[in-house]
Amino acid sequence: MKIFITGISTDVGKTIASAIITQALEADYWKPVQAGDLNDSDSHKIQKYISNNKSILHPNSYALQTPASPHLAAKMDNTTIDLKKIIEPKTKNHLVIEGAGGIFVPLNESDCVIDLIQQDYKVIVVSRHYLGSINHTLLTIEALKNRGINIAGIIFNGNENLPSESIILNKTQLLCIGRIEEEPYFDKNVIAEYADLFRDNLLKL
Repeated sequence: MKIFITGISTDVGKTIASAIITQALEADYWKPVQAGDLNDSDSHKIQKYISNNKSILHPNSYALQTPASPHLAAKMDNTTIDLKKIIEPKTKNHLVIEGAGGIFVPLNESDCVIDLIQQDYKVIVVSRHYLGSINHTLLTIEALKNRGINIAGIIFNGNENLPSESIILNKTQLLCIGRIEEEPYFDKNVIAEYADLFRDNLLKL
């Protein structure tokens, strides 16, 4: 199974969700494009959070120095992101693929993150509650559906907000894989606890 993790915006919890899913499935992990924080990248965070010995973390296709939109970060590094050079790692294991920002974050002058999503990927959308998040969530899901992309479910990040969650789930008819609460911190133990909570729903995808 190949699971692509996207969010409704940046900083909504994709990496924490990716860590939970990677741990739950003992999956491999791959972030095709990393922009900024190369000494504490999302791959570094995944390595810090997971506790199983089966997961392999595959190298980024592009590791860019500047914490910015990938198209700009690439320009700052005097390079251009070429989708043909983003080659999915070969593995017989489950694979968790983490996007960058939201689905229309530009990678270059013509391609966006959504163009990384292959037909055999199951997409999980991470939504975080804030003013405007219902609109951002529904727009993300509508855009994915318009491309004919398989949306496996949604993860809510943050304390329960039933008015928002119920309208999103009612309108999209998506499976809620789980919710990540506002935790004081995340470490291997907290990630493992969430992995146990999410595992059954993930195995049904």
